[in-house]
Amino acid sequence: AFLMIGAGVGPAGTSLLTLLAGEVAPARRAAAGTIVWLMMIAGFAVTATIAGKLLDPFSPERLLAVVAGICAAAFALACTAVAGIERRAPRPPVQGDFRAALREVWAEPAARQFTIFVFVSMLAYSAADLILEPFAGEVFGLSIGASTALAGQQNAGTALGMVIVGLLGSWFAGRPLGSLRGWRVAGCLASAVMLAWLAGARPQGAASFPLGTAYFLLGVGNGVFAAAAIGSMMQLAGREGEARAGMRMGIWGAAQAIAFGLGGLAGTVLCDIGRAVTGAAAPAYALVFVAEALLFIVSAVLAWKIGATARPNHLREAKA
Repeated sequence: AFLMIGAGVGPAGTSLLTLLAGEVAPARRAAAGTIVWLMMIAGFAVTATIAGKLLDPFSPERLLAVVAGICAAAFALACTAVAGIERRAPRPPVQGDFRAALREVWAEPAARQFTIFVFVSMLAYSAADLILEPFAGEVFGLSIGASTALAGQQNAGTALGMVIVGLLGSWFAGRPLGSLRGWRVAGCLASAVMLAWLAGARPQGAASFPLGTAYFLLGVGNGVFAAAAIGSMMQLAGREGEARAGMRMGIWGAAQAIAFGLGGLAGTVLCDIGRAVTGAAAPAYALVFVAEALLFIVSAVLAWKIGATARPNHLREAKA
């Protein structure tokens, strides 16, 4: 079941990003991408909050009923979302060599560096995706419903972080506080700090550590990084010409999807390895959080370099 979900989510997400690049005007791409991601995070937050309340008191039968209801609602929403999109008049096919187009896009320094940034940052972002709830339950003794509700707090923080970037980026456009480059770096570093905080948490009960606050602030850092990355993606998609915008979005979407899947797998495998070596749950989870923090630090360095290399091209275009 999980394999089939992943096989559907990955291609759907990549196709959606390519659709945005092809159908949305360049000036509106950043806003469109942010809205799409924000709606996804809002869905996570609402679902986690509702599921957390419905799962207590826990029983296998109740779990199956909640999962079935959520799956049915998600399927209905997805069908509603795609209804009518394919009815539009198709564009005439464009003749061209896919491999040549791929090589052409990969030869662009900004596109190549941004692909690496997306892969590394999403690897860090998703490595904790499958272990945050078990961490709260196994290390701090929270119930399944309470740990699921914590995921809702994290996603609420993510939504807030994205809104902050959207508002401040618009209000201070053209000034340092409105720089997507700065927000990318800040979001990655903030996420690294919060993961390091979680890694140092001592398993002495939920009351001894502000777990909800930590999850919420981690979400804020993730949201800042995600919003800035999406805005940068939409800007870079058409920077070297609209002809290859869809190809660039496809490459970045594929990098994001592959990293998201690998991150979830790597996080759980690393946690199991840590548990086998140490014989305890807390150090195993801490190992994953530290690895994520290091990946986010690497992502911050990559994010900074993207801005440094893109600026000369922009100046050359302005002079021309």
